[in-house]
Amino acid sequence: MSRAYSNDLRERVVSAVRSGETCRAAAARFEVSVASVVRWSQRHRETGSVKPCKLGGYRPWLLAPYRNFIAEQMKQTPHLTVSRLQKELAGQGVCVCRDTVWRFLRHEGLSFKKKPAGR
Repeated sequence: MSRAYSNDLRERVVSAVRSGETCRAAAARFEVSVASVVRWSQRHRETGSVKPCKLGGYRPWLLAPYRNFIAEQMKQTPHLTVSRLQKELAGQGVCVCRDTVWRFLRHEGLSFKKKPAGR
């Protein structure tokens, strides 16, 4: 994972822009992207600081609110496939890919039939 630029560099770039240098000129001079210069300048105007935002962090499971629904579906249909479960969730208005369903089932320790019946 990449690291954020140092606060020293960010402050020098923003200082150059505040003193009248264009964002493109400051980007070329300090060898950073124009988009970075713009974002740092905006952040400085809004918050008074150029410190980077937090990188990474905890992301909750997308299907966690539907755990009871998923468990009930699996109880009603023991041979439920991931694809079928995905379609059942779509019927509830939850559009997710099969991989999301599979990873959630694995995380929760719930087992599922891997192949449709008849194969």
